[in-house]
Amino acid sequence: MGKEKAGFLTPKAISNRIKAKGLQKLRWYCQMCQKQCRDENGFKCHTMSESHQRQLLLFAESPDKFLDYFSQEFLNGYLELLRRRFGDKRVHCNIVYNEYIQDRDHIHMNSTQWLTLTDYVKWLGREGYCKVDHTEKGWYIQYINRDPETIARQQELEKKKKMDMDDEERQAKYIQEQVQRGMQTGGEQLSHEATELQRESEEEKIVLKMGLSAKKPSTVPAAESKPSSSKVTDNPLQALATGVRKKDVPAVSSKKDGGKKRSALDEIMEEEEKKRAKFTRKDHWLTPGIVVKVITKKLGEKYYKKKAEVLTVKDKYTAVVMLLDSGHKLKVDQTHLETVIPAVGRTVQVVNGAYTGCRAVLEGLDEKNFCVTIRVDSGLSKGRVVEGVKYEDICKMAS
Repeated sequence: MGKEKAGFLTPKAISNRIKAKGLQKLRWYCQMCQKQCRDENGFKCHTMSESHQRQLLLFAESPDKFLDYFSQEFLNGYLELLRRRFGDKRVHCNIVYNEYIQDRDHIHMNSTQWLTLTDYVKWLGREGYCKVDHTEKGWYIQYINRDPETIARQQELEKKKKMDMDDEERQAKYIQEQVQRGMQTGGEQLSHEATELQRESEEEKIVLKMGLSAKKPSTVPAAESKPSSSKVTDNPLQALATGVRKKDVPAVSSKKDGGKKRSALDEIMEEEEKKRAKFTRKDHWLTPGIVVKVITKKLGEKYYKKKAEVLTVKDKYTAVVMLLDSGHKLKVDQTHLETVIPAVGRTVQVVNGAYTGCRAVLEGLDEKNFCVTIRVDSGLSKGRVVEGVKYEDICKMAS
C-alpha cells in the first residue's frame, strides 16, 4: 500500500511549516518556478524536476523578455520602498535592500540584469533615479522625487520663501537707512546741544534762572562786566538785547530735537506695522506650545470645554493636543479650538496679526470690545504697548 497522507497537525507537517515560514537562502530560490528550497540537495532535486525543465524551455524561447520583466519588477519594488520608507533622505543601499528582501515573494536579484548590488546602485545613479555617492562605509543613495505635484509644491515653497526673504531684506535695509539717518541727525543735534550745554555751563545759573526770574535787568551788566567771557557767551546776551526770552530758546530746541526723534521712530514703526499686517494676517493660527480650549462636542462630552496644550501642528490647520487634566492626546482641527486668555500680567503668544510670533505681556482687558492691551516683549518692537488686540490674536503659553 502507498504511504498514508500526513495530517495537517502532525509533528512533521508543523515542522515543515516552521522551517518554510522564515526567509531561506537566496541561492536556493528558483525565480522561474517561484520555489524556495531549504538546502542544496532540495535545490538540486528541483532543478532536475520536469516542471523546472518546462520553465527553462519557456525562458529559452525569449530570455530578454523574462530578464527585462524581472529587472523592472525589482526596480519598481526597490524604488517604491525607498520612496515610501525613506523619502528624500540619504541612506545606505544595504539598509534598503535588507528591508526589501524581508518580503518572501520579492523578485531576487540573481534573476535580474544586475549581478551585484553595487552594479545596481551605479546603474541607478547613471539613469538619474537616485543621487549616489561612495564613502568608506559603502554606497549611499538618495531618492530623486520626480512627481509633478511634489515638484510644483517644492517650487511654490521656494518661491514663497524667496518672497519672505526679499521682504525681510527690504525691511532690514529700510530700517538700516532709518538708523543711519537718525544717527546723522542725532550727531548733528548732539554737536549742537554740546555748544548749547557749553554756553549753559559757563552761564548755567545766570542764563537759565535769570530768564525765569524777575531780576532780568541785573543779569545783563553782570554778564557784560566779565571781559574774559568768550564769544560763545555773546549769543545769549544778544538774544536778550533783541527781546528774545531765554525760556523760549531751550523750549524751541527741545521741541525740534524731540520732534525729529519721534518722527523717525514713528515712521519706522508705522512702516513695519503695515508690512507685518499685510503679510502676517493668515487664516491659520495654531502654534506649538500654546494652551487652547476644545469647543466641540463631537469628540465626546468629557473633552468639551477642556484646556489642552498644542504639541505639534500638521498641515497648518490640524494640531495634536494633550489635555492638561487627563493627559489624553487628540488630533483636532483648529475650527474646534479657541484661544485661552490668561490673567493680567501673564505672558502670551501673539498667534496672528502684525506681531505674529512675538511674545508679549498682557497689560489689560477690554471685555466690552473683546480686545486686550499687550506690551510686546520680543522682536524689533520690544517694549511697545499695543491696544485693541483681538482675543483670537493672542493665546496663553504653556508653562
